[in-house]
Amino acid sequence: MGLIGEVLMLPFAPVRGSAWAIRQVLQEAERIYYDPATVRTELARLEEQLEAGEITEEEFDRREDELLDRLERTQ
Repeated sequence: MGLIGEVLMLPFAPVRGSAWAIRQVLQEAERIYYDPATVRTELARLEEQLEAGEITEEEFDRREDELLDRLERTQ
């Protein structure tokens, strides 16, 4: 895009900048969400909740399956 095109698009610069920032935040959130260390930490916390009686066996199984699926996607 030439100089004239850049000048004409200048009013849209904040929108383009915001879209870039949103993409960066989304990428980082996905990286953390699928990080194996994060998933393992959540699995450990889930097991602690089961042992403490805070969740039922069914809830544990359901959430464990979800976490294991996330862990499998990272590999």
